[in-house]
This record gives sequence, structure tokens and C-alpha cells, in this order.
Amino acid sequence: MTDQTKTLSAADRSYVSFVEVAWQRHIRLAMLLTGDRWRAEELLQDSLVKVYERWRRLSRLDDPHAYLRRALVNNHTSGWRRRRRERLVADVPDRATPGGDVGPDAVVLRRALMSLPAKQRAVVVLRHYEDLPEREVAQLLGCSVGTVKSQNARALDKLRHFLDEPSYPVSR
Repeated sequence: MTDQTKTLSAADRSYVSFVEVAWQRHIRLAMLLTGDRWRAEELLQDSLVKVYERWRRLSRLDDPHAYLRRALVNNHTSGWRRRRRERLVADVPDRATPGGDVGPDAVVLRRALMSLPAKQRAVVVLRHYEDLPEREVAQLLGCSVGTVKSQNARALDKLRHFLDEPSYPVSR
């Protein structure tokens, strides 16, 4: 413990411990939602601020990570609603892949995932990466279970089509 953490209240110390675990646990979800390491970190930081504002109440919950996950999804949804307009560019900029050196399959899969509309991407990430049931995904996204099912089916069709395109080599 550093001198700074010794002067914190018990609630603040428990929040610091929560953040140390939550960062590692939720940064990948944020990266999958945003498609960009820097936006993911910003999304996670903003969500952690919202959690801190309510920490005294949340720390008594069974699973404050569920609240953080909901905050991540809600903040991301609010962000893409504000930036709904897309900017078309002639050339796609080169970007380093988050997470260091990854294989070509991971790059292709990430590119396919990022080709989905934001809501479909959120459904796929929550259903298949976070392994949440449809009902919980619907609650997180503020929509019906039927919407989750249809968005998931459409997204998986798009991913299958994207991954079957001959211009994107996929090793099988």
C-alpha cells in the first residue's frame, strides 16, 4: 500500500481494489464495443467515474461488475447515438491492432466485427464474448428479447458473409 492509499477512506480503498480488478476484466469488452484501444480506455474511464459516483451504494451489491458492464454499454450507446453520422473517406487509415501481435484470423475477425452497426456489434459482443443470456442483453441495451434475437441473427449473417468474401483470406 502506498502512502496515498493509506490516507483513503475504507470505501475509497475498496473502490481502488475494484478498479484494479475491473480494468483487466472490462477493457476487452470496451475494446470490442468501440473497436479502438484509446476509445475503449476512455469509455472504461468514463464508466468507472460513474461507478465511483455511486460507489457507496454499489459496493453493497452482489455484483458491481454487472453495473459497470451496463454503464459501459449505455455510455457506448449514447456515444454512437451522438456520432451517428459517418464520415466517408477514400482510404482506410492503418491502425495498430489492440492487444499486441495477433494472428491474421484475429485481425480478419476484428475487421468483420467492426463492419457491423454499433447495436449489432454490442449484441454480438454481449451474447458471444460476455456469454450473457438474451434476456440480460435485452435489459442492458434497453430493448426486447426479440430485438436481441433478430439483431444477433442479422449480425451473424453479416459476419458469415464478410468472412466468406474471397478478398479476406481466412485460414481454415
